[in-house]
Amino acid sequence: MFRLGPTFDEMLHPASIDPAIRAQAVAALKDDPLNPVNLYNITWRGADDAIKYEVIPPEITGVAAPIVVLYSRDFPTGAHKVGAAYSVLAEALLFGQVDIDQHTVVWPSTGNYGIGGAWVGGRVGARSIVVLPEGMSRERFEQIERYGGQIIKTPGVESNVKEIYDKTWELRRDPNIRILNQFEVMGNYRFHYHVTGNTIVELSGALKARGIGQGRVAAFCSAMGSAGTIAAGDRLKQVFPDLKTVGLEPIQCPTLYNNGYGGHDIQGIGDKHVTWIHNVLNMDAIMCLDDIACKKGLQVLTDPAGQSLLVERYGAPQPVVEHLGTIFGISGVCNLLGAIKTAKHYRLGKDDVVVTICTDAIDRYHSVMADMARDYGPIDYTRGTAYVEAIFHGATTDWIKDGTPDVRRQWHNLKYYTWVEQQGKTVEELDAQKDPDWWIQHQALVPEMDARIKEMRA
Repeated sequence: MFRLGPTFDEMLHPASIDPAIRAQAVAALKDDPLNPVNLYNITWRGADDAIKYEVIPPEITGVAAPIVVLYSRDFPTGAHKVGAAYSVLAEALLFGQVDIDQHTVVWPSTGNYGIGGAWVGGRVGARSIVVLPEGMSRERFEQIERYGGQIIKTPGVESNVKEIYDKTWELRRDPNIRILNQFEVMGNYRFHYHVTGNTIVELSGALKARGIGQGRVAAFCSAMGSAGTIAAGDRLKQVFPDLKTVGLEPIQCPTLYNNGYGGHDIQGIGDKHVTWIHNVLNMDAIMCLDDIACKKGLQVLTDPAGQSLLVERYGAPQPVVEHLGTIFGISGVCNLLGAIKTAKHYRLGKDDVVVTICTDAIDRYHSVMADMARDYGPIDYTRGTAYVEAIFHGATTDWIKDGTPDVRRQWHNLKYYTWVEQQGKTVEELDAQKDPDWWIQHQALVPEMDARIKEMRA
């Protein structure tokens, strides 16, 4: 018999979890990471109930607007996708779509969602298959295997999601297979709308208490993979109506920017289609970032020589710089560069807080960093200075398209080609998403899900 973990509200406020269970979970996170009680560690908060965030020093960003990152390093798998994976599987279990004793669950992914699915599936007793491109980092495959997930590799790299979909359609022929598609199912959206979004709302108050901002968030930036994370922007706009929600994608695969396509290596984003769960009609701009620039930026933040440079030449506080080196991955740097572009594009000032996400951390990319040092050279004083000046301080305001009403409709219409032509949705279902109430109704399901989780746990 499987046992579910936390409710959405308990993921938002882990202090509301039964104290005995919470204490077990906190202890297990370090000492027994495969213990199912770690489901109660799916939260943006630490054992002290404080939100896990860092304010990026202006010596690094080069802008006056405070840029703040929530970081995912301390989630049970080291990435926030475990929250989406848990929410998706929990809802499938609640409505009888998955029978643990009968079905094998399949996690279509380019990495972190599959890692999260393998971990979550194992904690509730499910057999898991992760389908992901063969070109992802070696560390991703190793982690899935450690969690007991079976791997099916598909051709290509991050942007080759069509190949993943094709494989899942093959797998569906088995009546004992259940596909948990992060790009489609709304449990992913609900996790970030409710848990990530409300965490940022509460973070704005904590920042004001530190003298950072005026208790509001001016902009929220998120690169899109499944487009789960950017759902937090829907919640933030309800609290801060003037907030700008900014989506990010690679220059090498600018799907929303100009219907572009191509391969890239910002792992976790830029999947060459508009996902079903992405509320593009609520997005204010799309910005594009270069994948090599993101990886060079990660070199600076994580290499000891780069960190010394940031402290000694630019005056960034050493404890903060050392911490940044443990919380950033490639897509986190993409988000940071997007936040800098956002501050410049909207001409934000010292009271205009910009929030973004570190979706995973450097532990997934040591092999990628070794390749960068081989291909572009190791970080030294000269190379590091050039990277800081060009990539961080020199972030430009090109590759930006504002979300006018016409542009938003174009973004929405792009869903047709994946979801109606390929994945079995109807035009009526697609048109229904144009109504804001469609999204509000999905947001309003969180209390029902929580009640069902509590009933099933009992």
